[in-house]
Amino acid sequence: MTVREDQIIRELSHYIHEHPAEQMALMPVYDAALDHSRRRACTHDQRCPLVMTGAVVDERNRVLCLRHEGGYALAEAEPEAEDQSLRQAALRLLAEEVGIRDIWTQPGAEGPFLVDVTRPGQHRYGSRLRVGIRYLFRAHSGAVFPSMIETGAAAWVPLTEIGIPSVRSRVECHLIGTR
Repeated sequence: MTVREDQIIRELSHYIHEHPAEQMALMPVYDAALDHSRRRACTHDQRCPLVMTGAVVDERNRVLCLRHEGGYALAEAEPEAEDQSLRQAALRLLAEEVGIRDIWTQPGAEGPFLVDVTRPGQHRYGSRLRVGIRYLFRAHSGAVFPSMIETGAAAWVPLTEIGIPSVRSRVECHLIGTR
């Protein structure tokens, strides 16, 4: 079984229920996923949303970032055929890219903590929307292969230095217990 549009619809529905102020911005993404699910095919000339997933915070409230285009970016991956959920896609990326395995979620924070959308032309994926469905995982800073940190392939970045305000504020809210 692979990640299917109905799973994306469930995650988006849950997220919109938790964050109703974002409903209008996410409805085009939700509608496209619903259309895919009903038709069982893409009818958007391959301009359909590209779903990405992932986020990890350590015990010192630093966010795990991977080397990307001369800087660091949040760890994220596109779901692959072997992934059975979006969460599993994020976990697979973390295991494959940095060897991290000992991670957990905070009780009540199993669903996405943030869904962010990047318009075409503002990312490297061409004419598709980039939809970041981000899950918040916790890990100890030593859970990453030391060689990944030593070579600069990955870094623990202080939350205050995360350049995406929506990610920074939503992670801060989760860490202090407000949503």
